[in-house]
Amino acid sequence: MSPIPFSVLDLAPVPEGSTAGDALRNSADLAGHAERLGFNRYWLAEHHNMPGIASAATAVVIAHVAAATSTIRVGSGGVMLPNHAPLVIAEQFGTLAALHPGRIDLGLGRAPGTDQRTARALRRDLAGSETRFADDVIELQSYFRPAPPDQAVRAVPGAGLDVPIWLLGSSTYSAELAAALGLPFAFASHFAPDLLRQALQIYRTRFQPSAQLARPYAMLGLNVIAAETDARAAHLFTSLQQAFINLRRGRPGKLPAPAMMQDIWSPMEKAQLDHALVHSIVGAPDTISTGLDRFIAEFRPDELMITAQIHDHGARRRSYEIVSEVAITRKQCIAA
Repeated sequence: MSPIPFSVLDLAPVPEGSTAGDALRNSADLAGHAERLGFNRYWLAEHHNMPGIASAATAVVIAHVAAATSTIRVGSGGVMLPNHAPLVIAEQFGTLAALHPGRIDLGLGRAPGTDQRTARALRRDLAGSETRFADDVIELQSYFRPAPPDQAVRAVPGAGLDVPIWLLGSSTYSAELAAALGLPFAFASHFAPDLLRQALQIYRTRFQPSAQLARPYAMLGLNVIAAETDARAAHLFTSLQQAFINLRRGRPGKLPAPAMMQDIWSPMEKAQLDHALVHSIVGAPDTISTGLDRFIAEFRPDELMITAQIHDHGARRRSYEIVSEVAITRKQCIAA
């Protein structure tokens, strides 16, 4: 297996039968577990009006997780920038970087992270919010540079602090922008596989070096559900499958307990879901190892970001342990 870093994307899932408080405590626990296992980053994502995701106030949750850890990088995967004024994000992440120097990442997306009605409640005005994305990214970058004496508006904290900016995407738009600005790029291949190859090709061939990054750096999202047997892992995977179906039916809810899927989905829904989640590796350790090798060889990521939407927190912890055993530990042995 290629010796690349592995990281964690946590949606702070709220399983059926639990609360948002339980989910946030689980996130802090899992982050400490991931740190001990050797994962590189721990990112949380901004979603709104979703009962099954507890990370809407993403910067607050990052502070919670960073305080519960000591070495792992913690960040956003991502903050949906059109929902916010760039100065507000600069101040929030400047504060995080002041509290946890050298450990904070700022991943930015341009989708709303919710439905259109909720997006309007967040932003008040949707006009041009996504078309301004490139300008907002550039403005945000300016707030992290050392502020000259005559700068009228500055981020405090923020100015002069080391807060690496990433662009996130599920299409080619952010790949083009990340290449033009010389920023690292993360692709949401764990739920949006269609434009993965095209986005990577654009990003890698058009990349322009910047003060932040000398060469292209692409991180790819991947669902990995690991257990002691293939059957057990497939059973755990049904929670994510149900959550996707519920969302597509317009009935988002808490993360369901595992179930028999033939009683839940239609043939068309199954086909749609199999396509959306095609970049998922589900199984026992040998299955996980083989799948990771294949994915890395095919797409050549510089880093993998693993996500595991599992109803039982203990099983989720064990899933990441297995990934560490077959990937991170082996990577360290190769390096040695």
